[in-house]
Amino acid sequence: MARKPDTPLRRGWTTGACATAATRAALLGLWGQGKLDEVQITLPKGETPVFEVAHWDEGPGWCEAGIIKDAGDDPDVTHGALVIARVSPSDSGVRFKAGVGVGQVTMPGLPIPPGEPAINPVPRQMMKGVVHDLAQELGQVPDVVIEISIPNGAELARQTWNPRLGVKGGLSILGTTGIVRPFSCAAWIASIHRGIDVACAQGLPHVAGCTGATSEKTVQALYDLPDHAMLDMGDFAGGLLKYLAKHPVPRITIGGGIGKMTKLAQGARDLHSGRSQVDFDALAKALGEDELKYMNTALQAYEKIGEDMATWVANHALENVRAMLPDSVKADTVVIDREGKIIARAGV
Repeated sequence: MARKPDTPLRRGWTTGACATAATRAALLGLWGQGKLDEVQITLPKGETPVFEVAHWDEGPGWCEAGIIKDAGDDPDVTHGALVIARVSPSDSGVRFKAGVGVGQVTMPGLPIPPGEPAINPVPRQMMKGVVHDLAQELGQVPDVVIEISIPNGAELARQTWNPRLGVKGGLSILGTTGIVRPFSCAAWIASIHRGIDVACAQGLPHVAGCTGATSEKTVQALYDLPDHAMLDMGDFAGGLLKYLAKHPVPRITIGGGIGKMTKLAQGARDLHSGRSQVDFDALAKALGEDELKYMNTALQAYEKIGEDMATWVANHALENVRAMLPDSVKADTVVIDREGKIIARAGV
């Protein structure tokens, strides 16, 4: 996760907001209002942003418009992507279609059922609202097909969690408020929740949450887990475990490096370096090694103490994991070094 700057941050707009703006511009063109340079929409909480129309095309029975996504100062992989909406008449009602670079849902557990374009419920509602409002205003029949495309979406999707969630072929059209808040923890935690939903719907017997790519690779290989069993926990151990307590699976493995797992062992739920720290005084007392008070990092402490510290971390991290979960969920922990070698396990 990129580091949050110290200066005030500029917010941005979700793919759902951009798709809605593009839909409105395209509909106005289809229904005889001509090409627009900019378009205004109303977001779920009443805000009315204006978007520049960056792409325009039309033909017999269809019209399309595109909006370039501005994610503000958030390190969003879709920042700068062109979100295009093509509209055309439908036989009945509003129908959605995935164009180039927009994924299809292939597994249960997501808010949209398998076989549908990966356009989430709130963006769908926003676009349907635009259709019905404009149809009423312009005396048109609100029966349209809305096809959303993102030209480089398939490539961008490889940098997201979509492949693990069973969204194939491109990006999802997301957003509940229409607004991207820079460095928001909520977006990451929402993705963790969707991963658990998919795991539950698939009936997976064993999932894993890891603090980073190295520990994830080690844990996945250790248990031969499929990709969709790997939950992108990152620093948000508490967010994962809290949701898992309400949506249990038979087994969870929590894995990570010695630093973050030490914080989990000491009771931290958010393992980010800016939001929790290793308590070296407490660590020294727990391990009976006074010199640990003067260490700078958990790795330094481990290099001094060795296996005893790693074992303590694995066991106490497991205690804290189990404390957040129902008895029906079996848990274990895996602690690794920087090279990905397992240095301790508990709950096996």
